[in-house]
Amino acid sequence: MKNILNRLINNELLSKEEAKNVLVNISNGDYNPSQIAAFLTVYMMRSISIDELAGFREALQELCVRIDLADYNTIDLVGTGGDGKDTFNISTLASFITAGAGVKVTKHGNYGVSSITGSSNVMESLGIKFSNDSDFLKKCVDQAGICILHAPLFHPAMKNVGPIRKELGVRTIFNILGPMINPSFPKNQLLGVFNLELARMYAYLYQNTDSNFTIVHALDGYDEVSLTGATKVITHSTERILNPEDFGVQLIQQSEIEGGKTVEESAQMFLNIISGKGTEAQNNVVCANAGLAIATVTGCTPLQGFEQAKESLFSGRGLAALKKLQELSF
Repeated sequence: MKNILNRLINNELLSKEEAKNVLVNISNGDYNPSQIAAFLTVYMMRSISIDELAGFREALQELCVRIDLADYNTIDLVGTGGDGKDTFNISTLASFITAGAGVKVTKHGNYGVSSITGSSNVMESLGIKFSNDSDFLKKCVDQAGICILHAPLFHPAMKNVGPIRKELGVRTIFNILGPMINPSFPKNQLLGVFNLELARMYAYLYQNTDSNFTIVHALDGYDEVSLTGATKVITHSTERILNPEDFGVQLIQQSEIEGGKTVEESAQMFLNIISGKGTEAQNNVVCANAGLAIATVTGCTPLQGFEQAKESLFSGRGLAALKKLQELSF
């Protein structure tokens, strides 16, 4: 690691194979916490290269506990986090709304590291069981339309990194990698990223896969469709800008989509919104993201997807998906 750190500090780039080996060595416990922290710090201070990102991703994909859900045409709605915006749990709510609209979801998530409350914090607070048992997860997808893939159960390689990330408390390369390493390898993905450079890198890597993907970045910094401004959207075949009016709604203010200050507050906000008691801004931003996920899978327009998402929310089908998942967790 000493040689790797010296090279990185001198602004040298790692090859794909070197990057892959570093992640494998971290998982094997070959480096001490100080070395890992120094390694992570380097990537907070400079951009990651395409080869480095590809190598890190390949290592984690090979080391993960795979779950076979290939019989379902699933989608994962996930953001990098680390955008510093502290919104409520938009992608997790959108996942249940998407499931309520009849699109199967495999939601990959974790505890909050660089944000106040991660997806797993809220799910755990609401009584959702975390498991990597194949039969249980298939039952969840069959009956609730959604399963929760709690990252630590599928990425044992990261056990040496988790405590260090928590202590650092800031965005690291693992924020970047998280959305790319869903252990079920879903056929469809809605991926939110925190800057345009990363959107381009994701697009480059995903162009070489058979994944049906939509990458989003709100131009004012959000790693999701925020409706606070324009959003860059990249797919296999298109690249365009979506504005709030493309979903038939008005521009909203950043203050209208802020999250809770505690896990309990965030969980209560989650319940309020999925129960149809959210504000217009909260409902619209959740349905915009769910709508884009629905459009990714079905090929409908974002506006049509948005309307289907609203129907899922206000008919109670999104809430029903949550309740069924809670029921299966006991």
